[in-house]
Amino acid sequence: MKQLSEVRAFGGRQVRYSHASRSCNCEMTFSVFLPPAAGTSECPAVYWLSGLTCDDQNFATKSGAQRVAAELGLILVMPDTSPRGDDVPDDVEGDWDFGLGAGFYVNATRSPWNRHYQMYDYVVEELPELVEAELPVSRTQRAVSGHSMGGHGALVVALKNPDRYAAVSAFAPIVAPSEVPWGQKAFTNYLGKDAAAWAEYDACRLIEKTSACPPMLIDQGDADQFLEVQLQTWRLESLLEQIALPIQVRQQPGYDHSYYFIATFIEEHLRFLAERLP
Repeated sequence: MKQLSEVRAFGGRQVRYSHASRSCNCEMTFSVFLPPAAGTSECPAVYWLSGLTCDDQNFATKSGAQRVAAELGLILVMPDTSPRGDDVPDDVEGDWDFGLGAGFYVNATRSPWNRHYQMYDYVVEELPELVEAELPVSRTQRAVSGHSMGGHGALVVALKNPDRYAAVSAFAPIVAPSEVPWGQKAFTNYLGKDAAAWAEYDACRLIEKTSACPPMLIDQGDADQFLEVQLQTWRLESLLEQIALPIQVRQQPGYDHSYYFIATFIEEHLRFLAERLP
C-alpha cells in the first residue's frame, strides 16, 4: 500500500491509499477513516460501496460519516467503483452509466472487460485481506453499506456471503438490476446474455432463493429522480410480503438521490450496523 494523503478528522485519520490489485490487474485507490480507537486496538469495519460516476472520495467528503464513526469506533473502508488506468476499457460511447466509474461490483466474464473488471472479488476478498493485514481492522467484525449501484453491490455481497457480514444497509439501491436499463446494460456487457449469470448479481433473485440473510436497513427517497425507471424498490417490497427475512425498507418523503439524502440518514445507518457487529 502506498499512502497518498492523510488529514485529521474528528480525532481520527482520513487516509487515502493506492496499491497494485491482483483482481483488477491495475492500480486501485481506496480511502479509509480510522477512528481514534484504532490508535490502540483493532476496530470493526464498515465497507462503503459508492454509486455510478463516483470514486473513493465522494462518500469521504460529502456524507459526514466520520463524526459518527469516530464516536462508535468504526473504521470506514471506501473502495473505488471500478478499475482505472490507460489500459482499462471504458464505454465506447462515453456514457457515464457503464465502464469507468461503473463496475457494478460483478466479476466480468466477457472480453475485454474480464481482464480488469473483477470488482466483486476485489471488494469481497482482496481489499478486506489487504486492510486487515496492514491496518488495525478486525478480521471478524464486518458490515457493508452503499448507495445506488453501491447499494446493489452491498445487498449482493451480503446475500452471497452472509457469514462475512454482520449487517448491511443501503441508500436507494438498484434492487433488481436484471429488470432495469442500468443493470441490463452493465450485465449484457460484463456477463453476456446468460440469465443465470445475471441472477447471481441481482438482489431480488438472490432473496427468492435464500432462507436467511444478515439484518438489512434500506432507505429510499420518494422524490428520487431514478426511482421509477432504475431503482424500482417496490420489487423488493413485494418479495418481502411473501418472504420473512430481517430486511427493513423505509420510504423517506421528499428525499432525492443525492448525498444530501445520505448525509441526513447516515448516522442512523451507522448506528444500525454498529449495534449488530459482534
